[in-house]
Amino acid sequence: MSCRITRCSRCCSARSKRVVTVRATLLRPSDVVTPTSSAPAAPPLLKGRDVEDYAMWRCIEAHEGHKMSVLRSFRWSGGVLDQAYEKCGQVTSEYAKTFYLGTQLMTPAQAKAVWAVYVWCRRTDELVDGPNASKITPKALDRWEERLEALFDGKPYDELDAALTDTAARFPLHIQPFRDMIEGMRMDLVKSRYETFDELYEYCYRVAGTVALMTTPIMGIEPSYKGPLEPVYRAALALGTANQLTNILRDVGEDAYQRNRIYVPLDELEKFGIAEKELLTGLHAPTTGKMDDRWRRFMEFQIRRARQYFADAEAGVDLLDPKARWPVWSALILYRQILDAIENNGYDNFSKRAYVPKWRKMVSLPVAYTRALLPARPLHK
Repeated sequence: MSCRITRCSRCCSARSKRVVTVRATLLRPSDVVTPTSSAPAAPPLLKGRDVEDYAMWRCIEAHEGHKMSVLRSFRWSGGVLDQAYEKCGQVTSEYAKTFYLGTQLMTPAQAKAVWAVYVWCRRTDELVDGPNASKITPKALDRWEERLEALFDGKPYDELDAALTDTAARFPLHIQPFRDMIEGMRMDLVKSRYETFDELYEYCYRVAGTVALMTTPIMGIEPSYKGPLEPVYRAALALGTANQLTNILRDVGEDAYQRNRIYVPLDELEKFGIAEKELLTGLHAPTTGKMDDRWRRFMEFQIRRARQYFADAEAGVDLLDPKARWPVWSALILYRQILDAIENNGYDNFSKRAYVPKWRKMVSLPVAYTRALLPARPLHK
């Protein structure tokens, strides 16, 4: 299931001097390792939801067949690998505190694997959203993808890559969602508007749903569940989409003012009678803070859709291994509360930032823990 990795650096700014930095170091041309991975890339003409479906079925095939992407013969110095996993854990703890707390209930192997995935995603995200983002070109992302291919071929470039290579040797991960996330970063370099929700859905999958596909094989399935894996993966993808839609709604003003980006669908803005230039300047009265009625109706529609994706995700959490349910329920419950905060702000996501108070987070954690222990309904077998 998707954890809180969506658009890592945008959501989690450095908060203290003890921040552990793990920025991506791009390969120099002389360092590029020619990949020999036999896993085929996705057909180039896939768009929208077809991109997600292609990757999901590749991941299900690997999961059902217990196919490891890296041979178990992969070896890296034990001490260095232990240090790499420890660093991955420190970064996860710093930038995804609640989720990290939940990983403490997992087996050590599961927890370390999730940390390794998180760090790779964070490093990938920082290429386009980090301090050196202005220097990143499509060619730089090509080099990062070459490095990914080498990583899955058992040839990691550094110790943090080695942690993910080791994870791919222990769990049935497929390379496709990792490739798709890099493509999501390419979209951020060249695309600042989305005409339709189908276009936006593809973006949400690439930057958030991919995390669900990466982590579900690690978290595992409820032992008593003998049904098909598709419902589990569909629910995981729904949570990724819900989280990313929530990010987008929370950050509308910041994206417009600071980045000249509009992630909400333009055709839906037009349907509610809102012009692009109005969004870029804000649909609230600066003196009174009163929101334009068109924007309120637009946001009500957007929030209903995001909540539906959260509801779709709930059905699959109970199908996860019991040790993995708490962090996922925590992410679901806490992220959904951001939508409540947007409403409580009067739908003003131009001059106010929606956030969940610490006391509410603390109250929600035992609720998530109880929900993880007590499935809502009997599991289908």
